[in-house]
Amino acid sequence: MMSIHPKRSCLARCFAAVASVALSALLAQPTFASAATVAEIAAYTGPDRTQRLIESAKKEGELTLYTSMPVDDMTVLTTAFESKYGIKVKMWRAGSEKVLQRAVTEARGSRFDMDVVETNGPELEALHREKLLQEVKSPFIADLIPQAVPPHREWIATRLNIFTQAYNTQLVKKEDLPKTYQDLTSPKWKGKLGIEADDLDWFAMIVGELGEQTGLKLFRDVVAKNDLSVRKGHTLLTNLVAAGEVPLALTVYNYKAEQLKNKGAPVEWFVIPPAVARPNGVGVAKGAPHPHAAVLFYDFMLNEAQSLILTRDYAPTSTKVETSLNKMPLKFVDPRVILDEGGKWEKLYAEIVTRQAQ
Repeated sequence: MMSIHPKRSCLARCFAAVASVALSALLAQPTFASAATVAEIAAYTGPDRTQRLIESAKKEGELTLYTSMPVDDMTVLTTAFESKYGIKVKMWRAGSEKVLQRAVTEARGSRFDMDVVETNGPELEALHREKLLQEVKSPFIADLIPQAVPPHREWIATRLNIFTQAYNTQLVKKEDLPKTYQDLTSPKWKGKLGIEADDLDWFAMIVGELGEQTGLKLFRDVVAKNDLSVRKGHTLLTNLVAAGEVPLALTVYNYKAEQLKNKGAPVEWFVIPPAVARPNGVGVAKGAPHPHAAVLFYDFMLNEAQSLILTRDYAPTSTKVETSLNKMPLKFVDPRVILDEGGKWEKLYAEIVTRQAQ
């Protein structure tokens, strides 16, 4: 299996390098349901759509899901699906970059095990550019916030990873929290700040919001004056806040801070405006070997799973689920910016944040 460096800018290199090969392999794939058959199933909108999907999916008996959602969270969703429909979900879980890598590599080798993929928006957008995803005419798309639906509709956002700030409530007083990014240059934050090692998409959005020249200078000043503790993994960073090793973190996912808080940890999340949201979503593979089950699971993720996603403290994208999370003023990560300008932002993030903070 080919090796792809696990940086977000690798997405562009990954899909560009294998696009023609993956597509030709997909079109030549003879043993599973053909692309036309998957397309027909995904496009059907008749009144008996759901019943037809259920009946045929039960005959298929299973589906294979590639996902980057934490196992304990995704298991809640897959268990509910299996209980309702009696269809087994075979789950393979890895980081988003590895999910992309595996899907592309298998397509390159004319191997099509994946039915459904659930991961970050930039990786899904890369799979769209690889022509490995199938548009699904789901009736539940109409229930979602507009930002959940890209123009091509070959993947749909089902949840939002909202980048927020988090602090240890035993070490930092609420009244002392920074209200702007400029406040982070204050000497009182010396040695107290942490950040995740690969959050260049958040970085790109915040710098863009502040104005590139102003934003880059600001982060250079923060690192120079107060240092940044760089940690790999949002869960690790949030746990370090709860443990008191990192009093204030700049880039955690709100759901993880909320989960730890609900377990009694001394951690709370807040927002230095604007809050940045990365869409995470679902797509059906064009080469899905279990196409009816794949489309049924896709519908499930856009419909019944939305309330379950909220119970795991994620921000669902359905307007039918009552939550303030998807109504916050949010600046959405544009997957196209990360794919097309990833090299630029990776270089700047490394130059200003990760290397200088070491």
